[in-house]
Amino acid sequence: MDAFFTSDNLIALLTLTALEVVLGVDNVIFISILAGKLPPGDQARARRVGLMAAMIMRILLLFSLAWIVRLTEPLFHVVGRAISGRDLILLGGGLFLIGKATVEIHEKLEGVEGERSARVAPSFGAVIAQIMVLDIVFSLDSVITAVGMAESIAVMVVAVVLAVAIMMVSAGSVSAFVQRHPTVKVLALSFLILIGVSLVGEGLGHHIPKGYIYFAMAFSVFVEMINLRVRGSSTPVDLRDPYTPEPPRH
Repeated sequence: MDAFFTSDNLIALLTLTALEVVLGVDNVIFISILAGKLPPGDQARARRVGLMAAMIMRILLLFSLAWIVRLTEPLFHVVGRAISGRDLILLGGGLFLIGKATVEIHEKLEGVEGERSARVAPSFGAVIAQIMVLDIVFSLDSVITAVGMAESIAVMVVAVVLAVAIMMVSAGSVSAFVQRHPTVKVLALSFLILIGVSLVGEGLGHHIPKGYIYFAMAFSVFVEMINLRVRGSSTPVDLRDPYTPEPPRH
């Protein structure tokens, strides 16, 4: 426990938990959309089951990726440099985060709203099955972000559990806050690009101290809080949301 409660681990835990909550808003919104197809009595239960499934999948992915990242034995050489399993995971994860964040920013700002709708059978089992499949996709960027930001598997797991707990308690208010302030969503996606670049650098053998990343993210959040305070009366732009519920059938 003494090793866990170090300043670096606590900063990583707080930062990662906050980022996991913001990045998980899409998951919360999509789960709410799918759960909305069920009868009112089943919707809350579907949201809880969906978020619990997301937490379990993220923890399992965390343990698997954390194990792979420790594989430092060279697999092959490229231009005289040894490439290990850890390097491949870091490079692939970093490029994935950069690509996903870029595509997400494009879709939010220039995409076509409603280009992909959620078509599922209006039954509890079908909704939960689709939620679990999509949880895997939504969990990838979350897990890779955790691996890129923290070095302790305990910090990663605790951050994921805390983030999911917060989302379960305040799913409605968290979604409403990000919907009211779309710049927070774009800022979180920009953090993904920053973390992705860090992972690519680590995979290529260039260590970037985590303190620089924490400072850049904290300073950006501080500036954004000031912006929200100063420009609170202005009307924010509407981000496009490709996941839209279908109209009710009569």
